[in-house]
Amino acid sequence: MLYPLFDLLQTKGLPGAGLWQYISFRAIIAGVLALLVSVFFGKWFIRLLRKKHISEQQRDEKLDPFNVNKKGVPTMGGIVLMVAVVLPSILIGNLKNVYMLLMLATAIVLGTLGFADDYIKTFKHNKDGLNGWIKIIGQIAVGLIVGLTLRYSPVTVMNETVTTYVEDNITVVEKSPEVKSTRTTIPFIKNHNANYADMFSFLGEANKYKAGWIFFVLLTVFVVAAVSNGANLNDGMDGMCAGNSAIIGVALLILAYVSGSYVWADYFDVMYIPGSEELVIFMATFIGALVGFLWWNGFPAQIFMGDTGSLMIGGIIGVSAVLIHKELLIPILCGVFLMESVSVILQTQVYKFTKKSGSPVRVFKRAPLHDHFRTSVSQVLDNNPTCRILIKGSNELHHETKIVLRFCIVTLLLAAFTILTLKIR
Repeated sequence: MLYPLFDLLQTKGLPGAGLWQYISFRAIIAGVLALLVSVFFGKWFIRLLRKKHISEQQRDEKLDPFNVNKKGVPTMGGIVLMVAVVLPSILIGNLKNVYMLLMLATAIVLGTLGFADDYIKTFKHNKDGLNGWIKIIGQIAVGLIVGLTLRYSPVTVMNETVTTYVEDNITVVEKSPEVKSTRTTIPFIKNHNANYADMFSFLGEANKYKAGWIFFVLLTVFVVAAVSNGANLNDGMDGMCAGNSAIIGVALLILAYVSGSYVWADYFDVMYIPGSEELVIFMATFIGALVGFLWWNGFPAQIFMGDTGSLMIGGIIGVSAVLIHKELLIPILCGVFLMESVSVILQTQVYKFTKKSGSPVRVFKRAPLHDHFRTSVSQVLDNNPTCRILIKGSNELHHETKIVLRFCIVTLLLAAFTILTLKIR
């Protein structure tokens, strides 16, 4: 909303109006504004929820060895995150930019989907919440919108190579032609762009590109659903999901900045994506909103984000990676989310398979993985004496603050490694 205003003021010669054209300036303003909205709106929202007695009622405190009481803590805090992300993005961002519009749509759609789930759990007292298939359909819809927009929008193009050099004190930029492409960045490999269409060369030159785009759209759907569910599983301890996601957001902001600047795209030898610099603004609001939310969500939490927040967070991370064609870096960058998801899949499938034999097996003491570190073997055997545990780990149990901190450290290392992959090849 403010972007066209300052653009107009610049044409009128207003001193300082030109600052609004600088991505770094707008990103800082957007991030700080998002943080302030998250903190101050969060304070008001917590008071409102307490007044209305809208709080967590379904926590099983027997599972926590430190007897941390979380019943009665207000939930549905993802609404704070959604407001803190969407409002500054609308105010500071360029609403004519297709990438900004796609990110706003992702936040609103998945945030609303999560809100419906939280509403059913809280007000209808149904612990299962929204039907799982409805969640999946919503995630598929977001993935299809993003994938098809990248396929058919005339402005979602890229320059695979960019070269810059100085000649007579003038920076000269040479770009490859702007094209719509199914190319993506792969880590560790020299000339690290791969084309999904090349996987279908056996179909012939004409058909391989059609097949490549179909694969790309389906992959987009998978990435959105996988990261969204991974973030949802990671949201089990105070500050866990918000802390990890803020770190991931910083890495994606850097990648978006590199992709949207022909100078840095040349330096790192990555694809230049015109217009993607607006993602820097959105990711700045995303980071600011999460840091502000940690003010209230850090241990001991005064509010939980619920599915409103976690589904939206995962969708934002997944879509932003796809838009800058860095989706194959997600398994590294979101390694913590991946571990959480894999732990749940292994736990449920192995237990279901071995239960038929009468001697059920658990891979971990509990899943998702973060719960494994605060659960004792005796707790598991008290509930199921015939159960066997494959990975028992240390007998020492950790408070959730230490688990959250260690998970965030792991994410920080993975984020740094993800950035390094741009030069390790």
